[in-house]
Amino acid sequence: MANEDLSKLKIDKSAPTYRPLRRRKFMYLIGIISLFLVIAILYGTGVLKPAVEVEVANVTQVYPSQTFTLLNASGYVVAQRKAAVASKVTGRLISLMVEEGSEVKKGEVIARLENEDVTASRDQAAAALMAARHNLELAQAELTEAQLAFDRYKELLDSEYVSKSSFDTAEARYKKARAAVEAAKAEVTVSEAILHGTKVALEYTLIRAPFDAVVLTKNADVGDIVTPIGAAADAKAAVVNIADMNSLLVEVDVSESNLQLVKIGQPCEIQLDALPDSRFRGKVHMIVPTADRTKATILVKVSFIDKDSRILPEMSAKVAFLSRDIRDDEQEPRTALLESAILTHNSKKSVFLINGNKVKKTPITVGDQFGDMVEILSGLKAGDKVVLSPLGKIKNGARIKIPEK
Repeated sequence: MANEDLSKLKIDKSAPTYRPLRRRKFMYLIGIISLFLVIAILYGTGVLKPAVEVEVANVTQVYPSQTFTLLNASGYVVAQRKAAVASKVTGRLISLMVEEGSEVKKGEVIARLENEDVTASRDQAAAALMAARHNLELAQAELTEAQLAFDRYKELLDSEYVSKSSFDTAEARYKKARAAVEAAKAEVTVSEAILHGTKVALEYTLIRAPFDAVVLTKNADVGDIVTPIGAAADAKAAVVNIADMNSLLVEVDVSESNLQLVKIGQPCEIQLDALPDSRFRGKVHMIVPTADRTKATILVKVSFIDKDSRILPEMSAKVAFLSRDIRDDEQEPRTALLESAILTHNSKKSVFLINGNKVKKTPITVGDQFGDMVEILSGLKAGDKVVLSPLGKIKNGARIKIPEK
């Protein structure tokens, strides 16, 4: 039984077998066609296209004055009228009425030194002057009496009613009284001079502003010893440093080779590093008539036409020397782009705006032209990046590559 069962397990090779070769070939062909379609679609959309290397132009803010600038120079804002205010005498500072930024007027008391001894000397001199004036009044009264007596004795002598010796006594008394008056007058003059001296000494203890100014730095505090030369240990010389803000000028160095581009009264535009969004009108105030041999430059001073409280001494500044005055409509900055980045088709302007690693063709509206820059009225904003000189080598949506510098 076992052998019979095993004999039944033989494979019948004569029975037909089914292999779906045609179906597999068809599916393989469909896959290849689909792959080619996907590749074609990706290539058509630019995904598989190689990135185009392009140069970039930035949309920036420009000022119209840049198109008629002859020369640029850098320097600093400098106060032409400034002072280190100090005392004429040595003393302890007992009062300081200003601080940094305080505005002071000419003659205004800035600080006081201790002055009790000088005040006492002034009071003593005033009392001495009063006593001298009273002595003068007394001498003048005695002179009046002596002159009356002298005149009376003179008349009596002519009538021989008095002796010659009595007349001589009256005359001597008169001359003595007259000399006493002159001495009293001299004493009054001396006392007045002494009083004036004490008042001057008292004034020296008051530190006053020499002109209208703003306090820049405070160098001493109440309790410090102030001396005119600052030689003593821990002594302070200048109490404050002040500057006249109406005397602010920009001092720049101009190369000797460019000096012919600069002249007195020439219009300028001033930009301060601390105020990058502002431009200030100026003009050439002075060309200092000497050269710096080490730098081969000439110092040029430029004044501000419009005053601004934000302008401070020692600020860094850049000066553009212009060929003409700036018009009112040229005061504000314009959004602009290099002309070579703009495409023109059927009188319509457009650019390839960079967005990541792709570009998008963007229509724009242009305005005035400033040299090689064109004003952008709409379509772009300052800070945008566009393709420079496209020349038809890229299309909308194309991938790009920006070369590393």
